[in-house]
This record gives sequence, structure tokens and C-alpha cells, in this order.
Amino acid sequence: SSSTTSQLLAFIANVRGAEEACRSEEIAYLGFPLSVSETFQQRNTRKSIQEALETVIHIQRLCSQHKKQQVVYLSMGFGNPYEEPYSPDIVAQLVEKLVAEGISIVALSDTIGVATPDTIQNLYTTLQPSFPTVTFGAHLHSPATSSKEKIQAAYEAGCRRFDGAIRGFGGCPMAKDELTGNIATETIVAVLEEKEALPTTFQKASFQEAWSYAAQVFY
Repeated sequence: SSSTTSQLLAFIANVRGAEEACRSEEIAYLGFPLSVSETFQQRNTRKSIQEALETVIHIQRLCSQHKKQQVVYLSMGFGNPYEEPYSPDIVAQLVEKLVAEGISIVALSDTIGVATPDTIQNLYTTLQPSFPTVTFGAHLHSPATSSKEKIQAAYEAGCRRFDGAIRGFGGCPMAKDELTGNIATETIVAVLEEKEALPTTFQKASFQEAWSYAAQVFY
């Protein structure tokens, strides 16, 4: 499809969801939540990390057959609230397994807002040189007060794929009791504009329209 056309991603948590998504021509990407934290993997998909990896492999086969691309979201990618072991090396070990299965897009994810500019910088600069075939994205939740500095840190560390939610709506109910909202898409747009890095295909007027309309949909 043309680079000026929006492409859809379906977020799925099991093979059945992947099969349904593969039947839809409009969907280009299938997103699967794989966790660096065993506790969160169970809470989110009722699987162990090993079982979830097997699901990723199955989904990857389906994607190959149906000309889709899988995006693996590495949740708890910057730490976890369960006091489980965490380090960039632990993340790298998981990425290594994904690369072996042909995964080429990995979204490093923080659904609880624990990432800091330093830990963001550290993780991207650790992973990117080791896995040159992988596009590392950023899926960050954050209080609005620290959103901008986190996006700047990821961008400066080489990240060029960002997830956002218009007006920062949403949160992850599986992560812990209180929700930390998604980083607002308009914050990401503002950072990229400042860095003169906003893609020329980005249609500002259309985005502004969607941003205004969102206020009526979510209230």
C-alpha cells in the first residue's frame, strides 16, 4: 500500500484472534503483547512467557502466509512493579528469541509509567546495535508532565516508530490498579515537529479533525 495511506494494526492476544485478523484485507499489522515479566504475561494473556513465545511463533507463520507483519510489544520493557528481575540484558535475551523467529518490529513498552529518559536512552542504545534487523518502536504510558521528555529521549536514542493515543486516552487495566494514560499523539507530533522530523506524509488537517472529534467520542 502507498506510504501516504494509513495502515491498520489489530492487537491480538491469541492464535484465534490472529486468524480472524488475517482474514481482513485492511489489516496490515498484527500486534501481540509479550511480556518481560512473568506475572504480567499471566495477568494479560493467561500464559507463561514460554507459552506466549510459542503463540508468537504460530502468529508469525500466519503472518507469512497472509502477507501481514507481526509487531511484538515487549510489555514491562523498562521494569515492572512486581519486584521481578529486570535489566536491558534480560530484554535482549527475549529479543534474540524473537529475531530467531523472523520478527523485525519490536515495540518496547511501558504501560505503568516507570520509564525515565535515562532508562529509555539506555535500553535503545543497548538493543539497536545488537539487533540491526529490528525496528524498535516505543509504546509508552506516562503522566502528561513527563511525556515530552520521554519521547525526546527515545528519539535521540534512535527510535523512529512511536505509538500514541489522541488526547492521551486509555491505560492498561491489567498492569496494576491505577491507570497511567497513553502518551498523547499530539505530544509525539509536537516533538517530531520541533526536531523537523515529522514525515511529509503526515496530514495535519486530518489529524486536527480527528483530535477535535475525539472529544465528542470520549468524554
